[in-house]
Amino acid sequence: MKIVIGSDHCGYVLKQQLMTFLTDHYEVKDCGCYSAEPVDFPDIAKQVCREIKEGRAERGIMFCGTGVGAAIACNKVNGIRASVVHDIYSAHQCVEHDNCQVMAVGAQIIGDKVAADLIRAFTEARFLPDEEFHRRVKKLESMNEEQ
Repeated sequence: MKIVIGSDHCGYVLKQQLMTFLTDHYEVKDCGCYSAEPVDFPDIAKQVCREIKEGRAERGIMFCGTGVGAAIACNKVNGIRASVVHDIYSAHQCVEHDNCQVMAVGAQIIGDKVAADLIRAFTEARFLPDEEFHRRVKKLESMNEEQ
């Protein structure tokens, strides 16, 4: 699976701790940041989302302090659905029910072992064929058009 990753300075260390795991299991593009120097997460989130929207990656992972800011930034991009993920159930359910393309994790909340398990659950999940989930995602997509 092709994935795209990104972080702000608060998520940089966790992203680096997971780099071997990520590159061993996925084809990875890293959109930054590349050091612990302060950076604004919306700039990185925009790049991660662009990779998904343009078809160069199937899923994205954003690392920041709590995951909240990164998820908000990704959800501002038309056509992207992102979720903060800190537990296994949410990691796969956000894909299965809501067809999320991006998961956001908080480096100040979870460690690298839990993050690896979450990434595995997120990337192995598939959007379920149930009509109710497709109907709801279509409604989410139509909300972009209403703005």
